[in-house]
Amino acid sequence: MALLEAHDLRQHYHVSRGMFSEPSVLCAVGGASFTLEKGKTLAVVGESGCGKSTLARMVAMIEFPKSGELSIAGERVDSATPETLRGLRPKVQMVFQNPYGSLNPRHKIGEILEEPLVVNTMLAKTERTEKARAMMTAVGLRPEHYDRYPHMFSGGQRQRIAIARALMLDPELLVLDEPVSALDISIQAQVLNLLVNLQTKLNLAYLFISHDLTVVRHIADDIMVMYLGRVVEQGPAKEIFANPQHPYTQALLSATPQADPERKRQRIVLTGELPSPLNPPSGCTFHPRCPIAFEHCKKTMPTLLQHGENKVACHARETEFAGFSNI
Repeated sequence: MALLEAHDLRQHYHVSRGMFSEPSVLCAVGGASFTLEKGKTLAVVGESGCGKSTLARMVAMIEFPKSGELSIAGERVDSATPETLRGLRPKVQMVFQNPYGSLNPRHKIGEILEEPLVVNTMLAKTERTEKARAMMTAVGLRPEHYDRYPHMFSGGQRQRIAIARALMLDPELLVLDEPVSALDISIQAQVLNLLVNLQTKLNLAYLFISHDLTVVRHIADDIMVMYLGRVVEQGPAKEIFANPQHPYTQALLSATPQADPERKRQRIVLTGELPSPLNPPSGCTFHPRCPIAFEHCKKTMPTLLQHGENKVACHARETEFAGFSNI
């Protein structure tokens, strides 16, 4: 059984347009379905505003979906009682993008690490301290760091502290929201290696939110590509990097830097700006920027369908797999 199961998750918000106007509806997530097993990493990628962080907050139970089903460890989250939620929340912990903003500057590192244990367990002070020091060692921090404040650390060290805090309750799933985007390239590699080692050692599942496919390539088992709140492509990471089907995925990959100077890749430049989620285009929301869009794309929203190992939401790909073309 999968640790995390989501079916048709949807989230929208009512946005005020002024005293004399009806509120607008912003569709942040428009129907995401996926599963995640222990020891595996699902990466969610896309431009800013595509719904990645909203999806992360729903999985972390910071907010709840307006519709759809979400299950963690076999327990339904969307219809759970407060008692059930109290039991589920320690299983899912979150690591945020800005390590300094997520750490209390008035608390020493030892206090920050012990706080989840104070709130959620009955452990004695000596047991909490022992566990905090052990976790510091596990993420590569030294014993003397226990009594220091967050401002005394580098960005990479702060993110190690944030990861250690997330692991204090022995979770089964970590939601990683852009965990290395605020770090230098060399430090990114160190933190990614740490996450991989911890996943192997603790059999953790990761929901990895990122816009950087270079980072995703090194950590993901599966990838879900989102555009304006909807999933446009989904499948095994190796297959998506080797054979992307959706034109948006192809454009994202074409912008990814290559380590091999001899390898040639055609750069796909998308025209136009990302549309407003308050006023999305009709039909396929990607069609105003799509290089292979045709008339049907403007009228009908495509369905996410299985094409080979990937699921793709694209009318052009449907016609190709059917054996004819409208492009």
